[in-house]
Amino acid sequence: MPRVLSDERRDLVKATADFCRRECGTKDQRDKLTAHGREQHNQKLYEKMAALGWLGIAVPEEYGGAGQGMTDLCLFLQETSYGLAPISGFGTTVIAAAAYEKFGTEEQKRVVLQGVVDGRVEAVSMSEPGAGSDVGALTCRAERTDGGYRVNGQKTWCSNAHIADHILLIARTGQGGSKHHGLTQFMVPTNAAGLQIRGIDTMGGKEVNDLYFTDCFVPDSAVVGEPGQGWTQLMAGLNVERMMLAALMLGVAHRAFDDTLAYVREREQFGRPIGSFQAMKHRIADMATEIACAQLLLDDVAAAIDAEPGRLFPREASMAKLKCTELAKHVTLEGMQMMGGYGYATEYGMEALLRQTVVSTVYGGTSEIQRDIIGKSYGL
Repeated sequence: MPRVLSDERRDLVKATADFCRRECGTKDQRDKLTAHGREQHNQKLYEKMAALGWLGIAVPEEYGGAGQGMTDLCLFLQETSYGLAPISGFGTTVIAAAAYEKFGTEEQKRVVLQGVVDGRVEAVSMSEPGAGSDVGALTCRAERTDGGYRVNGQKTWCSNAHIADHILLIARTGQGGSKHHGLTQFMVPTNAAGLQIRGIDTMGGKEVNDLYFTDCFVPDSAVVGEPGQGWTQLMAGLNVERMMLAALMLGVAHRAFDDTLAYVREREQFGRPIGSFQAMKHRIADMATEIACAQLLLDDVAAAIDAEPGRLFPREASMAKLKCTELAKHVTLEGMQMMGGYGYATEYGMEALLRQTVVSTVYGGTSEIQRDIIGKSYGL
């Protein structure tokens, strides 16, 4: 599907694509960068991108960034995920940085936003063993003490905490009113005394973690925004999270489609390429059409956010996240089916794409939660 991009945006896409082909374009390169797929983030590669100015694409200029908007950010995310660049830390970093930019103190902004530009990683922690989709049910507590707070409790599924400088922690500081009242956001250094980070083994490798807080002291200066207003602040940042995940997974969907197309053009059975059979042609046609539709949706929502950066787009951002993650999962499953046994083999990479996409319909708000948000936006 043709896309109308400015010269600057075409240059960004081309430069990012060229970088990915050069630095991680082969399986051997990616194996070395990721310890054969066990690591999802390579800091040296990440810092090369930082040196090119790409990681600060959405960071305001006063903190050393390029000051671009959601459209440019989505373009970069799509191209790096298509190019299979192992920079998983970037997604959570951008989400955290958006919260600090909106609600942080000047010192917090200086530390975090300039850190983003320099290639540092940030993490966000909401989920708990008993509070996943129902974030308001969290019980990790930050109790007032002299000069700050003491945090006690467990968090889970915290992406990239093991490689991050700080964790944007959402903890309970009060009770009363609804369960969403009394939540506060904190900037917690990952080397803070009383914080233990323990990795969780997953089929996607090393990416998520359990966090254990035991009398972990954080000073008053660590509060991000207003005490007790964490829920409102959290909701204000969900546009960014959902759009990041949508862009990343649409890039993966594009990659899975192109890899599948190349395979069915070359693989021969019964004396001709398998792509020439009607069953294959129709599946390719359906996938191509769905990817084009998803691209138009993502581009349209990103443009709307850029036009009104202070406005929330809960319905549209949820639609983008729902459509792109479900589509990516569908395309990789179709790719595996069409490639047969080769789709299951690590040599060809489709199984790795599938592993990426399966979890995308769970993290950042499940597909069921996205549908619920969309339905509520229509008064249901």
